[in-house]
Amino acid sequence: MPLALEFTNTPADRVAVDLLAVPVFADRRFGPGAELVDRALGGGLGDFMSETDFNGNRGEALAVPTQGRLNAKAVVLVGLGARDKLDADALRRAAATFARRARTVATAATTLLDAAPDSLDRAEGAQAIAEGLELGAYQFLKYKGDAKPSKLRRVKLLGRPNAATRDALTRGARVAQAVAWARDLVNEPAGAKSPADVAQLARQLARRSGLKVTVLAGPQLERERLGGVLGVGQGSAREPRFVRLEYAPAGARGRLAFVGKGVVFDSGGLSIKTSSGMETMKTDMSGAAAVLAAMSTLRDLGIKTRVVGYVPLVENMPSGTAIRPGDVLRIRNGKTVEVLNTDAEGRLILADALSLASEEKPQAVIDLATLTGACVVALGDKVAGLMGNDDAWTEQVRSAADRAGEPVWPLPLPEEYRKQLDSEIADVKNIGSPGGAGALTAGLFLREFVGEGIPWAHLDIAGPARAASDDAYISRGGTGFGVRTLVELARRFQAPR
Repeated sequence: MPLALEFTNTPADRVAVDLLAVPVFADRRFGPGAELVDRALGGGLGDFMSETDFNGNRGEALAVPTQGRLNAKAVVLVGLGARDKLDADALRRAAATFARRARTVATAATTLLDAAPDSLDRAEGAQAIAEGLELGAYQFLKYKGDAKPSKLRRVKLLGRPNAATRDALTRGARVAQAVAWARDLVNEPAGAKSPADVAQLARQLARRSGLKVTVLAGPQLERERLGGVLGVGQGSAREPRFVRLEYAPAGARGRLAFVGKGVVFDSGGLSIKTSSGMETMKTDMSGAAAVLAAMSTLRDLGIKTRVVGYVPLVENMPSGTAIRPGDVLRIRNGKTVEVLNTDAEGRLILADALSLASEEKPQAVIDLATLTGACVVALGDKVAGLMGNDDAWTEQVRSAADRAGEPVWPLPLPEEYRKQLDSEIADVKNIGSPGGAGALTAGLFLREFVGEGIPWAHLDIAGPARAASDDAYISRGGTGFGVRTLVELARRFQAPR
């Protein structure tokens, strides 16, 4: 359930809530509101922090006994780290840490926004705090028999707002709710989210969000020549779908395309994975979830960019009807692909989607995909790989990701590696040479299906799409990575050419 977030001018020592959070900087330096709490508690707050070894570092939190001297029933100190390194993500993480500590109470308040330095736009800080609060409170409890849902319902931000900070608070909450929607979909077991199921969710989302939706299935996929989608999906009893969502505001100032990989479960096909390798493959549709979730926010946020989302949905399964290593598929743009590894399937469905997107002549396109284990080896599980064919566009993506607090790192597309994709019998093969550069050759493969002259960026989110443990606003399981970056891209989109 979304939180009710609001501003109030009530001082920290007078606000009547179940839990009050005040920030503390590194080396136990008081943040806004801490002096009032210290005074109410008789000046012993510094000694209490010292005795409990609380230093004010990022991620730290400390409950403080109030002895009934404050209107708030309880107080928690939240660490912000070094004052001179405070940024929006520090506020986002602190807000999430607070939200996790507040799950047993109904109402809470915090002075976090007043900790924002002059160098940080106050509206940006308000948005980050809203995102942190909502995402820190996130839980996926649908299948838990002993579920203990958060009781937190209302959070007050202490301080004087203006129109910009009020709008930013609302925007941050809406974006975070979209991230939570994506997390729910990614966390859902594969058996409960067939391509048809996800397509139906997309229809419902479109109706709520003012989007035009088209869903292709069966003979429609054949008529549209979506050979990659049909080829990957033919091994499953659950037939593939292709979803197109369109947001077209009046007076649109740009044309942008989102593409998201939607493999609802990836067994590897006939190039089958190990059992342990399949354990998390329900998350192989994280790119699709990010695109759907981001599209759902555009009308609510008043985005002026026209955005079209392309979401191919398949299940990659082994069977007597599955594609075989050595089979050749014809993609939407007419190019043929020799499939030497059926476990390199995501790029095949993205090829169709990128071809279709290119035909509509967007000013730029970005795809998101849990594409390669090689990218995880290179960048770990917190950073996405960024590749593309246009420096100005990839830099715009990187800047949007930085503002959104989603780490990405640029990777090259070396021309000398392109020959690894040469096929004996087709235009291209779907894997490079064994032993290295798998993330880069996957990017080079995708580039083959982007229309000439169209700026394109590729985010390989195989690492950060899933988390093995909780960490501030990141929850174990699906993370919803990419939603915030896509929204930020659409908000501030500038045609790169």
